[in-house]
Amino acid sequence: MTGLLDDALPPGWSVRHPDADDHARVHAVLDQWWAGFGGEAGSRERAALLPRLFFEHFTDTSYLIEHDDGHLVAFLIGFLSPARPDTAYVHFLGVDPAAQRAGLGRRLHARFGADAAARGARQVGCVTSPGNRDSIAFHTRLGFRVDPGDRTVAGTSVHSDHDGPGLHRVVFSRALDDRGPTHP
Repeated sequence: MTGLLDDALPPGWSVRHPDADDHARVHAVLDQWWAGFGGEAGSRERAALLPRLFFEHFTDTSYLIEHDDGHLVAFLIGFLSPARPDTAYVHFLGVDPAAQRAGLGRRLHARFGADAAARGARQVGCVTSPGNRDSIAFHTRLGFRVDPGDRTVAGTSVHSDHDGPGLHRVVFSRALDDRGPTHP
């Protein structure tokens, strides 16, 4: 894989599409990388959000960044919507806290957006928890807009029960032809 991401990685780091064997590797870092965000319920929720099917059926639109020694540095799990052919969706993004602020999340979004646009997508969407202020700030910096919801939490519009009872979400969208992260 070459392009928007590979040329900017430090020596000894590479990007590739995940496979089924990566499912356990990603699950192994979730609690560490999210530092207990949301407590035990948050841990269960994160694990439930990444079933093995994402590592079997959405591999060509998802990415891992790893060090030559096999250390996982970042991942993005995304797909093209079968119901909305013009829409791509970033389901989950994670970056090792030791590698944050190096632009990896932005580069993963850029790579995903460019690949999705090449396949006909014109917009990309994603969600986050209302309490994840870092994620809200990150996506806003990338040019995502918060889609209006039915309530406001800490100054941010939220969609109540978006992912089930009590699972409120901030819903984001961004056009792929704007000056967002697909144009580094």
